[in-house]
Amino acid sequence: MCLISFITINYNGLKDTCELIESLPRCTEYEIIVVDNASATDEATAIACRYPYVKIVRSQQNLGFAGGNNLGIKAAQGRYLFFINNDTVLKGSDEEKQASLQELTKILQSSDKIGLVCPKIRFAWGDNPIQFAGYTPLSKITMRNRSIGFGEDDRGQYNRPHPTPYAHGAAMMAKREAITRVGLMPECFFLYYEEIDWSEMFTRAGYEIWYSPSCTIYHKESKSTGQNSPLRTYYITRNRLLFAKRNIDFFFYRWLTYCYLIALVAPRDMLLYAFRRQSALCKAICMGITDFMRFRTGFKDFRK
Repeated sequence: MCLISFITINYNGLKDTCELIESLPRCTEYEIIVVDNASATDEATAIACRYPYVKIVRSQQNLGFAGGNNLGIKAAQGRYLFFINNDTVLKGSDEEKQASLQELTKILQSSDKIGLVCPKIRFAWGDNPIQFAGYTPLSKITMRNRSIGFGEDDRGQYNRPHPTPYAHGAAMMAKREAITRVGLMPECFFLYYEEIDWSEMFTRAGYEIWYSPSCTIYHKESKSTGQNSPLRTYYITRNRLLFAKRNIDFFFYRWLTYCYLIALVAPRDMLLYAFRRQSALCKAICMGITDFMRFRTGFKDFRK
């Protein structure tokens, strides 16, 4: 068994995936697993030829974020599993990277109660503003929360480790034994909200989730789906409702959340998109609500 298994998903993202692989430190205690989620061309073979030390898992169908990571979990041999987006990179010398990764493992080793830890995440563009230094809790009704430090210059103001209610899917390290106890990532979401739902699963199992600034990841952010694509709009709409269904136990609060999202947020957003003549986004919202009501989860084929 090795110390750390890096698990990343590749979906038509060969260039980004190669940049990530080259940024990861080479160490006999580490393994790198790339799950190719049915890319249009055979990018798995290209990665295997370029990096023979990387373990490639080729899926014949796109299993989404959770499904792809679950394949990686099954292939991993590490004591700690580091789930990392393919559009991220680490910076510094190999020695510096190994030291920062060791600090993440120390957080997990420090208590049996800690099951997940996330590094500091900064954007890869401009002056590298902060993207994530922990999360605030989700509101029971609006399903909104805030990424601590988002958009701020990094002046060291978030350089103390602390608990966070949710892990960030772009970079999170988990104990193998915690995953065994908690279970695999929920595949019903396909894209977006699965790491927050998984965080809730960790919390219900008695684990804490921590943020540690000892390691920094640089994130290129949403190259695969786009910030305002119908794909993203559909999954965000549907999966907010699905998350509420799975995680709000109190019936009254759950239905208040449904009413808020369907009767207030969806019409507001559709009016905004209609004003901007973005009819595809309006349609995506309607599809997301309809599919939730019809109990349709998982993959939605936007190629049709």
